[in-house]
Amino acid sequence: MRKRWLVTGAGGLLGRDVVARLGARAVGLDRRALDVTDPVAVRAVLQAHRPAVVVNCAAWTAVDAAESREREALLVNGTAVRYLAEACADVGCLLLHVSTDYVFGGDACVPYAEDALPGPRTAYGRTKLTGERAVLELLPERGYVVRTAWLYGGGGGNFVRTMIRAESTRESVAVVDDQRGQPTWTADLADRLRALGRAATAGRAPAGVYHGSSGGDATWYELARETFRLLGAAPERVRATPGTAFPRPAARPAYSVLGHDRWHEAGLEPPRDWRDALAAAFPSLVSAERG
Repeated sequence: MRKRWLVTGAGGLLGRDVVARLGARAVGLDRRALDVTDPVAVRAVLQAHRPAVVVNCAAWTAVDAAESREREALLVNGTAVRYLAEACADVGCLLLHVSTDYVFGGDACVPYAEDALPGPRTAYGRTKLTGERAVLELLPERGYVVRTAWLYGGGGGNFVRTMIRAESTRESVAVVDDQRGQPTWTADLADRLRALGRAATAGRAPAGVYHGSSGGDATWYELARETFRLLGAAPERVRATPGTAFPRPAARPAYSVLGHDRWHEAGLEPPRDWRDALAAAFPSLVSAERG
């Protein structure tokens, strides 16, 4: 039986959950199975499988390293996405491409709408925006860009798992309190990608940009305190500190909250509030971190 979905980057934090949500309907390809920077391999794989939907979870996600290695990051986040979009156009399938809040400058005071003008301030953001534009240019009727932010899950390292570890090893922890965003569980995003793909193949969801981040917003400090609370630990052990205390090569957006109007326009529910998602995810996160 031919698989209806193909997932690139299937070995990553998000890709694992997307494959798990899709089950037997999908073939998942990790980096060893498909190098998305090889246009010949990309075209051959899509011609062989001829899926109805491709979900691209492959990405260069080393935000700080991209500042000094932008050309390498662009190859994965920009050029390779063009290869995928070209191959999808040839096969006639949909492409759901996962992007990021970093395409915005982070200087807003209200949630960024899906049609807000991008203005990345980092190399990572620039490379991801290049990928977005390739999808929208080459697949105007079958291309979907799904921006997300602050991902966490059981399938790899992330901030929430780091805080779970810190609670058991440190008396207190200092966490940044001047960057605001939307903590997003990878399983929730995978569920929304599945719903969007189904609606798109049925002709109910228009192509374009969607925001796949959780509802509500928080600072890293607030997220850390909620993590400690769910562990039964005193949230007061988390201390607030400014971002300048942790200088990094890539500037972090001060405000990267995303709006979700396009989901409602497509007749779909956006991801739930981040607190509800974190509570639902927590048992699996603790199990993944502490075994």
